Amino acid sequence: MPRTLWLLVIGMAVNVTGSSFLWPLNTIYIHDHLGKSLSVAGIVLMLNSGASVIGNLFGGVLFDKIGGYKSVLLGIGISLFSLVGLTMWHGWPTYVVFLTIAGFGAGIIFPSMFAMAGSVWKEGGRKAFNAIYVAQNLGVAVGAALGGLVASYSFQLIFIANTLMYIVFLVIAVLGYRGINTVSVTQSTILQEKPVVKNHRKLYALLVLCIGYLLCWVGYVQWQTTIAAFTQELNITLKQYSFLWTVNGALIVLGQPLVNLFVKRIKSLKTQINLGIVIFIGSFALTAGAKEFPIFLTAMIILTIGEMFIWPAVPTIANDLAPKGREGFYQGIVNSTATGGRMIGPLLGGVLVDVYGTSMLFSVLIVLLFISIFTTLIYDRKIKEKKQLAHAS
Repeated sequence: MPRTLWLLVIGMAVNVTGSSFLWPLNTIYIHDHLGKSLSVAGIVLMLNSGASVIGNLFGGVLFDKIGGYKSVLLGIGISLFSLVGLTMWHGWPTYVVFLTIAGFGAGIIFPSMFAMAGSVWKEGGRKAFNAIYVAQNLGVAVGAALGGLVASYSFQLIFIANTLMYIVFLVIAVLGYRGINTVSVTQSTILQEKPVVKNHRKLYALLVLCIGYLLCWVGYVQWQTTIAAFTQELNITLKQYSFLWTVNGALIVLGQPLVNLFVKRIKSLKTQINLGIVIFIGSFALTAGAKEFPIFLTAMIILTIGEMFIWPAVPTIANDLAPKGREGFYQGIVNSTATGGRMIGPLLGGVLVDVYGTSMLFSVLIVLLFISIFTTLIYDRKIKEKKQLAHAS
């Protein structure tokens, strides 16, 4: 890999490590330390995710207009402002305000980091993006582990540690990213795409597939929200809960080669996704009856295996479905769907737990996952019908 890409990889790892100090513990902090209900915690996280969506779209436009270097610096600047604010004022409601601003700032950073990775190693193709993806998961593993350790001493230190990591990221960006040439790269965003899509069957197929994808994310995000609070009620420590995310990130980084060997034997991406969803269902069924940490750990390992089957497959199908020149638009739909799941999930989960209890939550999640199996099975039906008619004629 080129030296510049290594700097992007290191920067991404530092960035995600910093944010991973806080995001797994958000619900715990809002629920246990600020004394708010899980429904309120869900609304707060929905605001954070919504701001991140806006930041992503804004960051893509900025990348085209002012380049990746300035866009990343702006994102880091906004993030640092919010984190300094959180360090000084992390009560209610200032926590909500600064967390929302943090989501916007982080959202600006990501499109430029991915776009710059593609520009500095064009001949590397997917390898450049895989390197950034691995760096993200390494950051999740390290940040979550350190976050739980730090939080067990003081939540105040979490905000300070997060701020310090972003300062390190700022130094890396200032010293390493100035010379990255991104003029020739066109970053496509939803805001820039024309609304006309000629092949409606393929767009319809993607939208149906993304219904199931959204439902998978609604379930997955419960591990960061309602299940996080559930573990605290069972007297599982913050260190232990954060260790679950360390295992998640480490498995994704270390287990990728083994999953790739298995995936090669699966005939279709549709089968791969549905196998992942079935694994998700097994994880939630196990979590529903969990009372002790080893069961949660086992359920997290199962969940991570399912994630490794589903998450890469959906963007791949979107790329296959996309007409030439519409790849950015189709990938934008996929990214928006994932963020939509992260927005809806905390609120839905919080309301279900507050009103009906955790057993109802897991029942609803399993039903939603069965629905996602159905949508995955039928998403390409119209495309197949068209091919059959073409062969018949």
